[in-house]
Amino acid sequence: MIGLNDKLKLYGFNNLTKTLSFNIYDVCYAKTEREQKDYINYIDEQYNSDRLTKILCDVTEMIGAHVLNISKQDYDPQGASVNLLISERKVTEDMIDRSCNLGNFSSVLEKRESLLGHLDKSHLTVHTYPEFHPDNEITTFRVDIDVSTCGKISPLNVLDYLIGSFDSDIITIDYRVRGFTREITGKKCFIDHDITSIQNYIDPKTLLKYDVMDVNVYQSNIFHTRMMIKDIVLQNYLFNIDAYELSPKRRLEIVDSLRKEMIEIFSGMNIY
Repeated sequence: MIGLNDKLKLYGFNNLTKTLSFNIYDVCYAKTEREQKDYINYIDEQYNSDRLTKILCDVTEMIGAHVLNISKQDYDPQGASVNLLISERKVTEDMIDRSCNLGNFSSVLEKRESLLGHLDKSHLTVHTYPEFHPDNEITTFRVDIDVSTCGKISPLNVLDYLIGSFDSDIITIDYRVRGFTREITGKKCFIDHDITSIQNYIDPKTLLKYDVMDVNVYQSNIFHTRMMIKDIVLQNYLFNIDAYELSPKRRLEIVDSLRKEMIEIFSGMNIY
């Protein structure tokens, strides 16, 4: 695992912005309209705004930041969003804007239905997108998480936690370092840590479970990684159905449908 390069001596504040976009798909087989709706309701319960808030708060703690403000919303008929504003260092109460809640928003929730969270210099957001179609037996659930930080803290160190927090069949990750800061000598610094691939920050045991593809633009400090689960254990993709209730032929057909759906999402195009 590659860490940040702490040997670099900078002048003043580190002005580099490091942005991580983490996008996962969970795929499920649900044949009837009722099964599809039950799956969407299940996903809505499992990944409501409260649980998503906990995940983002865990991420904030793991990167060594501090929550300044939180906002969240559960949507009708489905989906949820959470936004956190964070700071690299703990901010004293006299410096905090009165509109911020520091994550203590229970009293505010009694007065309104949604909240928004902020970080100083940085922010985290998450949105969920459950999806199904009556003509398709495969339903999907997508989660988008964006972590944008300034200063020394890096969002790359939380990738293993994020992958493990969701049933991640397909994962797309984008990482970009923008702006510049200055070394103590006045020389511009456009990136302050070593990175050749996002894969450098993912547990090798996790990578073995996925087919992985990189598209990197090194001269622009832009890194992109796509991952698709290798092995499909059918029972993990059935909702309220036992795999052994299905004929061997039907099981093969469903696995084929799941794999085709994953390949199209992974490729970003309609193939079949």
